[in-house]
Amino acid sequence: MDTPLIMTQIIERAEKYFPKKEVVSRTDGGIHTFTYAEIAERTRRLTSNLEKFGIQTGDRIGTLAWNHHRHLEAYFAIPCHGAVLHTINMRLSPQHVSYIVNSAEDRLLLIDPDVIPFWKQLKMS
Repeated sequence: MDTPLIMTQIIERAEKYFPKKEVVSRTDGGIHTFTYAEIAERTRRLTSNLEKFGIQTGDRIGTLAWNHHRHLEAYFAIPCHGAVLHTINMRLSPQHVSYIVNSAEDRLLLIDPDVIPFWKQLKMS
């Protein structure tokens, strides 16, 4: 029987076999280029910071972010830490996002800086 591929194996494989392959993304700060080796290192740092925040196995972490290198790192770091990744669709109305965030009971939210104006529109309980 085959062993299922888990997130830690995916990032480790990318780092091992494609360490110089580039991931290119754009944020408000401009174009960012990182190799898979750099993404793996940044992912480990984020995982370590989740531990410092007291995130434990099974805790939910919400992301309100665009599809860029930081979100890719969160996609790996959160499950690799044993937490549950909860992506929040910011294309929904503020009312819907407020309901989702309030119901999810996320322990931590990772929010892109340029999404903060949208975040401020939300009604949080």
